[in-house]
Amino acid sequence: MNICVFLSAADLDDRYTRPARDFARLLGKGGHTLVWGGSDVGLMKVVADGVQEAGGRLLGVCVEFLAAKARPGADEMVIAKDLGERKRLLLEKADAVVIMVGGTGTLDEATEILELKKHGHTDKPVVLLNTAGFYDGLKEQFRRMEDEGFLPRPLSDLVFFAEEPVGALAYLEESRGTA
Repeated sequence: MNICVFLSAADLDDRYTRPARDFARLLGKGGHTLVWGGSDVGLMKVVADGVQEAGGRLLGVCVEFLAAKARPGADEMVIAKDLGERKRLLLEKADAVVIMVGGTGTLDEATEILELKKHGHTDKPVVLLNTAGFYDGLKEQFRRMEDEGFLPRPLSDLVFFAEEPVGALAYLEESRGTA
């Protein structure tokens, strides 16, 4: 399975890097391909390293203005002209999506895939990996949106919330019939 991971390129502490590395190893051991932003820095590097070390493939989609930070040695690297094209290509190449900790770019990517699902433009499974409670506030906001009628579909149809890497991958494999 091609699993797109939206995540930060920032250097983060162990409470975020350890679970990301654990997920990456599970992904690689499962024979899956990481589809990611292509950067060889921060948490993006941690995940790419873990996938590659565990025998998985790397398919990067880097944006032109960050091409100097693209990971050498990826199995495939595509350079997009801008962030919009990068998002489109990441989603096109993915069978499933995992949202890990990140900043505004990650949040932008996450809301785009959820909006596409909301309108029936994709049926790809989406997991929000809530490492160290990072997305507790967002989870609460999504539930409020659902409770107050802002979502035309149940929240559970849009996203699965996982607290641990093993639960995230198990959900994806079950959703895609590869478990």
